[in-house]
Amino acid sequence: MSRFFLYLMALLYVLIGITHFARPEPFVKIMPPFIPYPLAMVYLSGAIEIGLGVLLLPAITRPYAAWGIIALLLAVYPANIQMAVDFYRQRHPQLWVALARLPLQFPLIGWAWIYTRRGG
Repeated sequence: MSRFFLYLMALLYVLIGITHFARPEPFVKIMPPFIPYPLAMVYLSGAIEIGLGVLLLPAITRPYAAWGIIALLLAVYPANIQMAVDFYRQRHPQLWVALARLPLQFPLIGWAWIYTRRGG
């Protein structure tokens, strides 16, 4: 079962990373205004997600990829906050989705944490 969740995590990050290239607009929209070059940052974060997803698979790079995923989740957290703030201001019907994303980051960090140890 452990291998299943490892492969699932890797696949999810690769697919989400690909989405950054295939449909960058939703990601650009949630970028905080203080982030320069939002489209370039969306592409960069997508490339990083793809790379980290792939690097989760070999045992030798897995702990580094897991730490990278944790760092990435922390780095993109301001975009999740921005999305919630924007949706609140717009009285967006999907505000609940934006609010649900905020605490969801922490179980994702915990999931990545499992793989930070050698042999994880």
